[in-house]
Amino acid sequence: MEQLDLNLLRVFDVIYRTRNVSRAAEQLGLSQPSTSQALTRLRLALGDPLFERTRGGVRPTPRADDLARSVQTGLAHLEAGLASDNTFDPRSSSTELRIHLTDIGEARFLPELMSELRRLAPGIQVQARALPQSEIGLALDNGDIHLAIGFLPELTGSASEQLLSDRYVVLLRKGHPITESLKRPVLSLRKMHSLELVAVRSHAQTLQMLRAASLDRQIKLTTSTFLALPGIVRHSDLAVLMPLAIAREFVQDGPFLLLDTELPSNAFNVAVHWSRRHEHSPLVRWARGLVVRLFRKA
Repeated sequence: MEQLDLNLLRVFDVIYRTRNVSRAAEQLGLSQPSTSQALTRLRLALGDPLFERTRGGVRPTPRADDLARSVQTGLAHLEAGLASDNTFDPRSSSTELRIHLTDIGEARFLPELMSELRRLAPGIQVQARALPQSEIGLALDNGDIHLAIGFLPELTGSASEQLLSDRYVVLLRKGHPITESLKRPVLSLRKMHSLELVAVRSHAQTLQMLRAASLDRQIKLTTSTFLALPGIVRHSDLAVLMPLAIAREFVQDGPFLLLDTELPSNAFNVAVHWSRRHEHSPLVRWARGLVVRLFRKA
């Protein structure tokens, strides 16, 4: 530590988050040669390349992944110390809370969250938007969003807390022809191949599951939102693979059936994610605590 220029760790942190030396230089307000030179000094000091060149950027080494966790925690503590007099009172705050949620996540979480915010923090405005999974980590680190809620297996660099477990089921209309030959409410993989499916473009996990089971050829319709599904399923023989928690809401409002499947990796966990860099932010700390209290299931 006595021989290391601590400014190099800040450069390392930005390169790690952006996965690109040029973009890091832009964020730091430095030239690209100066940023590259700083990275070279850190590589020599630590005896590790830290990053490998890839098409369009750089990829961290295992040593860089280990270092990033310590650096991000250290920077978070430093930023918290510098902003120690920054108080947050939810009752009087008029700040904006920005959350990553897919449209299905909005349907699952926003009604209860907004009801509680109206009671505890009536002046806070909420902006919910869906980002590509590849952009969520950087958006959290940059403060573009404060929290990300969902099943986000590719988001590995953030802090997180599990909220609930769910599983995928098939939603179809009552009287669907496939139900005539079923002896139990479970669809085998062979039965799944006889279905015609509707899929939602923004729900990457569902599409990945269907591709893994070679069911992508069964997709006859792709929509942009889950909101269209009840009407489509009610008036056709199309079926949809979707999370049980949301499918139950549809069943309450219409003539639908839910069937389990024998697809692998059927269960999944939903978590709330936040950046280690901002975990001491009063807003982030308060908001994630509220989300955990509302939605974490024992």
